[in-house]
Amino acid sequence: MEMNLLDDDGWLERTWPPERPGYLWRRKRVAGEHLGAGLIELPPGQSTFPYHYELGNDELLVVVSGKPTLRAPDGERELEPGDCILFPSGPGGAHKLTNRSDSLVRVLLVSNFALPRAAVQVDSGKMMVRWGSGRDERRWFFLGEDADYWDGEATE
Repeated sequence: MEMNLLDDDGWLERTWPPERPGYLWRRKRVAGEHLGAGLIELPPGQSTFPYHYELGNDELLVVVSGKPTLRAPDGERELEPGDCILFPSGPGGAHKLTNRSDSLVRVLLVSNFALPRAAVQVDSGKMMVRWGSGRDERRWFFLGEDADYWDGEATE
């Protein structure tokens, strides 16, 4: 599979996540069996995803064009074209990108496409567990909804 980071060909119709004001963007997707990559074009005033971190999945960000603002555990900072940042699995890799500039931003997000995996949305206290590549092969839970090991199991 081939992709040009600078042309306007190959943009996909957005199917996930559902569109929401503040999170409007488009994507070109490249995925292999163990590696996933997406080129995301972010209009002014929009963000990629809620502030989150992955579990069992590292992500690599490459700024292709524009100057997005990165929110990370150590605060916010403006990035430049060519910046490359690793978001390791776990809370230390939490991140969110927002375009606070007046022009389009393009970023490439690359990840090891390990399944199963999980992600935590820090601000809302939710966790996503994903066991397959289909849209219905993931579930969201609030972290406070704990169950006991034996809850729901039949007694003999």
